Amino acid sequence: MLRVRLEPVGGDAAGWQLLDGRTSALIEEGPWVTEASDSEVPVPADDGDYRVLVSTVNTERGWAYSQGARMRVLDVTVRSGAVTVTRDRHTTLAGLRWSGLPARLTAFLFEPWLLLWGNRNLIASMVGRDLEARYKGSYGDRAWTFAQPLLLMLAYWFVFGLVLKTRFGDDSNPSIYMLFFLCGMLPWLAISEAVGRAPNVILEHRNFVKKLVFPVEILPANLVFSGLVSSGLALIVYLFFLMATREHIPPEALWLPVVLVPQAVFTLGVCWAWAGLGLFARDLAQVNGFLLTLVFFLTPICYPMEKLPARAVTILQKSPVYKLVGEYRLLFISESAPDWMVMGQLMGMSLVIFYLGYGVFRKLRPSFPDVL
Repeated sequence: MLRVRLEPVGGDAAGWQLLDGRTSALIEEGPWVTEASDSEVPVPADDGDYRVLVSTVNTERGWAYSQGARMRVLDVTVRSGAVTVTRDRHTTLAGLRWSGLPARLTAFLFEPWLLLWGNRNLIASMVGRDLEARYKGSYGDRAWTFAQPLLLMLAYWFVFGLVLKTRFGDDSNPSIYMLFFLCGMLPWLAISEAVGRAPNVILEHRNFVKKLVFPVEILPANLVFSGLVSSGLALIVYLFFLMATREHIPPEALWLPVVLVPQAVFTLGVCWAWAGLGLFARDLAQVNGFLLTLVFFLTPICYPMEKLPARAVTILQKSPVYKLVGEYRLLFISESAPDWMVMGQLMGMSLVIFYLGYGVFRKLRPSFPDVL
C-alpha cells in the first residue's frame, strides 16, 4: 500500500488515479473526498513500474489536471513486494508529457527489437507451424512450399521471356533473361507474400488477440520470416540455374545476408502498418492485391530498366523494392559487392518505415479487442 495526502481546493473534491508506468493505462481510481485526509493506494504486488496521479476533481468538469491544473505525480517501483517511490513532484499534464518524452522515445526505439528478440523462439515455432499447415492435407504436402515459388517464376518467365520475348541487353538467349528475371523475383517473392497476407493476419489469429499475455506484435513478424523461407527455397532453385548457365556461383553472393537485413526491416514495417490498418479498414485487403501488382510492374523485375522513361526512373529508383532488386542483381549477375551508398539509403528508408509501421500498430493495438 502507498499512502497519499488528498487536499480538496475551492469546493472541489480530491482523488487519485493509479496508472501502469509503462503504458499509462488506468489500473484503478480512488474515492473522491471533500475534506483533507490520507488515502491508501493499492499498488499491485507484482513487480513493475506504476504512477500515481493526485489531483482535485469536479463532478461536472472532471479531473483538474486534464484541464491544465497542476497535480502531484508519484513514480512507484515494486520489486519483490517492496514499494518504493522513485520520484515525487508537482507538475502539469503537458509538463509530464514533455519530461517523459526522452524516456518514451528511447523505449520506443528499442522496444520492437527487444520484443522480436525476446519472442524469437515463439516466432520460429509459429513460422514452422504456418509453413506446415499451409499445404497440410494436399497430396503435395510440404513439396508445395518448394513448388509454388518455382511454378510462379516459371509462369512469369513463360509470359515475358517466351511469349513477349522480353530481353535484358542485346543478348537474345532466353537463359540470360531468365537470370535477370529470377534474380529480381527473389526479393519480390518474400515481400509480396508477407505484405499480401498482412491485412488479414489479426483476423486470422483473433483468438490470440484476446489473450492478454500473447504478444500480438509478432504476428506480422511471422509473415515476414515465412516469406523469407519461401524466398530461400526459390534461391536454391536460382543457384542451380546459375550453376547450369554460368558454371559457378559468384563469391559476392555471400553478401546476401547484408542485403536481407534492410529487406526484412522494410517488409516488417509495412506488415505492421497493414496488419493494424487492415482490421479497421477491411477494404485494404482487397486494395492490397492491386497495390502489389502495381508495385511489381513499376519495378524493373520482368523488363530492363532501360524501357522506363528517364523521368520515371528518377522517381521509381527511390522505391526500396527497386533498390533491393538492383542489389540482388549486383551480387548474382554483375558479381559485385553491394553498392554501399545505395545500401545506406535503403537501410535509412527501411528503418523509417519500420518505426512508422510499428508506431501505427502500437497505437491501434489497444482497440483490437473492441473491433473483433
